[in-house]
Amino acid sequence: MTADDDSTADDAVEEEPLRDGPANLQRGWESVGGRLFLTSHRLVFEPHGVNAQKHRFVVRLTDIDSVQKCWTKLFGVIPIAPNSLALEVRDGTTYKFVLVGRGAWADAILDAIDRREGRDPDA
Repeated sequence: MTADDDSTADDAVEEEPLRDGPANLQRGWESVGGRLFLTSHRLVFEPHGVNAQKHRFVVRLTDIDSVQKCWTKLFGVIPIAPNSLALEVRDGTTYKFVLVGRGAWADAILDAIDRREGRDPDA
């Protein structure tokens, strides 16, 4: 599965919710408001209905290469606040989320990836 792909038949049986909360996904110049969900298999962003860009973001945890804390930037250039999280996926695309508690989100995503890949996140 790649980002924005909604096919999850093989994951649906064992999938369990781990975390969710409000978030904005940076898509070009638009900051798309919605809700971010972390499950034992995927990260899913569901945009609010009032956004111009309404398609959801879905990525399997096994497709995430890195999770980094970063700054929210006005027009993609001027640093505003250290409250974003950047996810790089296997195809090299980076997705940036503005959210509260980015450190806790980063830890939860990395722990879920470790568990998914059979590693003990507490080791």
